[in-house]
Amino acid sequence: MTEKKRFASVWDAIEDTPQEAASMRARSALVMSLTEVIHQQDMTQAQAAVLFGVTQPRISDLMRGKVSLFSLDTLIDMAATAGMMPTVKVSMPKAAHRTVSKSPPLSASITAKRSAHRVGAAKRPTRGASAHA
Repeated sequence: MTEKKRFASVWDAIEDTPQEAASMRARSALVMSLTEVIHQQDMTQAQAAVLFGVTQPRISDLMRGKVSLFSLDTLIDMAATAGMMPTVKVSMPKAAHRTVSKSPPLSASITAKRSAHRVGAAKRPTRGASAHA
């Protein structure tokens, strides 16, 4: 009889190492957020490509969820360009899960918050702000 294992995410189940799983979790969260913004803004893939400075086929890869084709740096840059505020959150391991190694594993996740302004729209100056600020 085989023993069933439970995993915190699908990436933990399919990736070879905890480091690869953490990277894929972060990248997939960014890909989903970017795809959502592109849909919400009713942008074509060509418009999104111009905004992000990439080719339309690259946006097609993004929209189809081809997470492994994008680096974390690229996705963070794209999120920032889209007016999102990507952040990194690091969680310390629980005492019960500590390993004997000198450096206990950390879990990290990346989130991207959407800002209130429309993607690609210029920010409006605040009232009373001088043009020469």
